[in-house]
Amino acid sequence: MTTTYFAEQLFDGYRLLDNQYFEVEGHTVVSVSGKPKGQPATTLNGLVVPGFIDVQVNGGGGALFNATPTLDCLKTMMAAHSQFGTTAMLPTLITDEIAVMQDVADTMAEAIASEALGILGVHYEGPHLSVPKRGIHAEHFVRPISDAELALFCRKDLGIVKVTLAPENVPVDVIADLVKQGVLVSLGHSNANAETVNNALAAGASCFTHLFNAMSPMTSREPGMVGSALADNASYCGLIVDHHHVHAQNCQLAIKVKTPQKIMLVTDAMAHVGCEQNTLPYFDTHITRVNDKLTVPGGTLAGSALDMASAVRNSHRDLNIALTDALTMATRTPAEFLGIDNKVGMLQQGYQADFAVLNNELQVQSTWIKGKQIY
Repeated sequence: MTTTYFAEQLFDGYRLLDNQYFEVEGHTVVSVSGKPKGQPATTLNGLVVPGFIDVQVNGGGGALFNATPTLDCLKTMMAAHSQFGTTAMLPTLITDEIAVMQDVADTMAEAIASEALGILGVHYEGPHLSVPKRGIHAEHFVRPISDAELALFCRKDLGIVKVTLAPENVPVDVIADLVKQGVLVSLGHSNANAETVNNALAAGASCFTHLFNAMSPMTSREPGMVGSALADNASYCGLIVDHHHVHAQNCQLAIKVKTPQKIMLVTDAMAHVGCEQNTLPYFDTHITRVNDKLTVPGGTLAGSALDMASAVRNSHRDLNIALTDALTMATRTPAEFLGIDNKVGMLQQGYQADFAVLNNELQVQSTWIKGKQIY
């Protein structure tokens, strides 16, 4: 069955187009055109954009992946974030014990086998991090990499696997082997010097986790991880544009230097997104939301209450980033990083019918995954 939609405005992944007709057959977009197809069209009032892709999602809808590493948890997270235009994500496990990591892997295998909506794979953020830059990651879980973790990361039934690690604590040959096995290695929670970072990039690391946050800064005589990230043309960087994690000017600098083709908007969302409760448990403590800022007792930032639509709005309106660039950072760029830009991240012929409808305030009105409206 083919359904025709009329979009007042449509972002196809490259351009903003007015008065577009697009046809969806099953899960797939089969045509996009400025001319009607001769059959009745369903009008979508507003701006139709490719679904947002978030490569760092710890929780949502009151559920935290670490606390309940189950398929139901993934479905709750996806439902919460789909309200804000997210149609695909990498659920993220914060540093934890090996048993939880294995439970997450088994759950992810189940999700991939059952084609759970919006679940692309898994992001293990840790446990092979730098203690001085661990943030809210529990110190007693931070550890060197072992054969058990290597085997887990290299499983072939988990969909896309992304691992955040500190390169000063993982040998270069291990990074190279992970990359060879198809793992996306991202650098973060690290106090490494530039030489160490550059060696990890040469070994195949391709990303930086939440640029500027929990990494060695750029100084006059030591570029640090931040300097190496900005200087490298090939790698991607996640960026949390919530006005709490990174100063607006640093966000603008990163986007200017790396370009929207290498900066990915990420949420680093905790369970609070899509949930009305302001205080939720986190291991043996709790995380509290005040306005849109999350902290643990003592005031340390604890992930975010950010959603992808807000990240796009913040980038466009507050950072003065062109709307097409802000949308690119939430769609095509993460798809390219994940190696699935031939399937999702654009609204063009042959792509999966994942899209969201935004109003004039860039608020999400509806969300569609695989041709079906889910919000």
